[in-house]
Amino acid sequence: MASEKVETIVAGNYIEMERDVGGSGGDHGQPGEPAAASGASGGKKLALSSLFWHGGSVYDAWFSCASNQVAQVLLTLPYSFSQLGMASGVVFQIFYGLMGSWTAYLISVLYVEYRTRKEREKVDFRNHVIQWFEVLDGLLGKHWRNVGLFFNCTFLLFGSVIQLIACASNIYYINDKYDKRTWTYIFGACCATTVFIPSFHNYRIWSFLGLLMTTYTAWYLTIAAIAHGQVEGVTHSGPSKMVLYFTGATNILYTFGGHAVTVEIMHAMWKPQKFKLIYLVATLYVLTLTLPSASAVYWAFGDMLLDHSNAFSLLPRSGFRDAAVILMLIHQFITFGFACTPLYFVWEKLIGVHETGSVALRAAVRLPIVVPIWFLAIIFPFFGPINSTVGSLLVSFTVYIIPAMAHMATFAPPAARENAVERPPRRIGGWAGMYTANCFVVAWVLVVGFGFGGWASTVNFVRQVDTFGLFTRCYQCPTKH
Repeated sequence: MASEKVETIVAGNYIEMERDVGGSGGDHGQPGEPAAASGASGGKKLALSSLFWHGGSVYDAWFSCASNQVAQVLLTLPYSFSQLGMASGVVFQIFYGLMGSWTAYLISVLYVEYRTRKEREKVDFRNHVIQWFEVLDGLLGKHWRNVGLFFNCTFLLFGSVIQLIACASNIYYINDKYDKRTWTYIFGACCATTVFIPSFHNYRIWSFLGLLMTTYTAWYLTIAAIAHGQVEGVTHSGPSKMVLYFTGATNILYTFGGHAVTVEIMHAMWKPQKFKLIYLVATLYVLTLTLPSASAVYWAFGDMLLDHSNAFSLLPRSGFRDAAVILMLIHQFITFGFACTPLYFVWEKLIGVHETGSVALRAAVRLPIVVPIWFLAIIFPFFGPINSTVGSLLVSFTVYIIPAMAHMATFAPPAARENAVERPPRRIGGWAGMYTANCFVVAWVLVVGFGFGGWASTVNFVRQVDTFGLFTRCYQCPTKH
């Protein structure tokens, strides 16, 4: 075994621990990983493993953020446009995209602040994945930790449920031999295999492929809708009802609230302090996918989308559509892993196996996490409406309100601002500008996202339960003749 050398690297005020594997340089080593076997064959295996398995660069983080941000929700955004209308749909996408990027930046600042303070105390994180609730605990205490843990875990739980529901909804459009509930059983078993993926380091190739798949699907929706043209007698009456309007708005709030895994993605980076603007750049790319596809499908089908929350259901079957469905299924499997992996970490820490080197042991203890996700997907198979409900009640706090309030509370003492690792840029007005932006985020999301959005999405969700019932076998399936 090659000897390992631990180096302390100072980047600005940030201290990062990296491991020099066999003298090859810190960027190729990863905390907690064994040194590569010596010899040419060992070097080739390490190079191949690094290429496909061990990610940690800025590009890996960008692919993870972009891939995780736009998954099955891409198929529900035309449905949101039918509720909001074209103009409001476009404005809300841009607005919530920027707001989500802002709070992701706040989370990154708090992570760097927490990790720097701990490493100054000689805490070693090489076998430990830092999570959001631990950042809150270290900076603000146990009450913040408990609130953050509740909202983060509940959101990620239902985020995983939504991916499973989406798998069943999509596959039905190329194979209706089984109803959607049966497909949920099947894909629940498939998604359970994510227990074998150790951490976000190991999503390198999956994040890259996932974004390619989503890009194909978005442009398929755009081109197919334009080629199809407007249906006869198409109407675009949105916004027609306040309930529908705020339901659609909270689905978009959910769309750009994918940064509940920001801390885990940052911790998987070799140089986490470089994360600052990654989420913003990822969001700008995602907007090039979501705006054209949602606009084109809404233009073509109009109010028909009010009863078809999955855009695939209105487009004629073709080889291109089948390819898009299959690619989205694979991507939803990846996104299921993104949402579930932080839950796996929490569970591992709870039962004391998080720092073990046995992948098999960690996989075995993770399996119980998949069971409630499977069960909830069968109870609430409401693809589309469940997004808005989760967005208003959980996403609003998890990735908007709590990060903004936590940032303000962390740097409220003058000494904390004076010794901050990451200071606010002058172009946003320094600390005053940052506090103003944070107060706006909290007020807006609390009133519009949680208040009006919570009311509207809950009313709409209850309506789905009344219409279709719990445990419905095939939500929004056409009647077979």
